[in-house]
Parts: sequence; C-alpha cells; structure tokens
Amino acid sequence: MAKAIHSMIRVLDPDISIQFYHSVLGLDVEERFDFDGFSLIYLRNQETSFEIELTHNHNNTEPYTHGTGYGHLAVSVADIASIHASLVEKGLSPTDVKTMNYLGNPMATFFFITDPDGYKIEFLERTGRFASM
Repeated sequence: MAKAIHSMIRVLDPDISIQFYHSVLGLDVEERFDFDGFSLIYLRNQETSFEIELTHNHNNTEPYTHGTGYGHLAVSVADIASIHASLVEKGLSPTDVKTMNYLGNPMATFFFITDPDGYKIEFLERTGRFASM
C-alpha cells in the first residue's frame, strides 16, 4: 500500500515561503539540500510525518503559474475559529469560514489561505467527514 510522504511546490523566495509555512502551519525545516541551480527544502511539524517540499530554482525570477489543474493542499485542525482568528491577527488574509452540508448533514467547516507563491491551503475542522483526519 502506498503512503503519502510529501507534496512539492516551486517557490520564488524560499525564505519568505519558510516563514509563511512556519507562521501558518507550524512547519519547520526538517532538512535542506542546496544543489547547483536548485534547492530542496523539506518542511514538517510534530503532528504528522507528511512533508511539504519547497523547490527553489535559483535562476528563476518570474512567479510560477499554476495552470488550470492545480487545486489546493488541505490540513485539518481541531478548532477552526481560533486558527482563523490567529491568522487574521497575524495580518494574513484567510477567506471567511464556511460550512458545507450534504443531504442536510454537516460535511465540512473550512476556509482557505494563499501562500506567497499563490498556492491555496484549505483548513478543515475535524468534524463531519474530516472528524478522524
């Protein structure tokens, strides 16, 4: 059986991205590998072994485009209201918290935030379908 281990995203400025992911998700640099022309930076926290791999191509000076296929990264949290409030307090701009129902039953309570490179992150409260995640 396959086990998800990381998701890679390309970033324009790794220092800004590292600071963002630490502030928003509590991720810290687990390992960093600087090669000729590019760097791989693995971020993780104590909550899970799943990592975000930041790939920085040293000579790239233009923001990356995401095309029409990329969606978002999702994380689960115990208390969505307090997480949302803390992000607002930090001067970030999360979307409003929304609740989605399916057949009259609560399915998800969520909001989104966008990282410095335009990648969306969905925060889902651990309720409904996502209660055990």
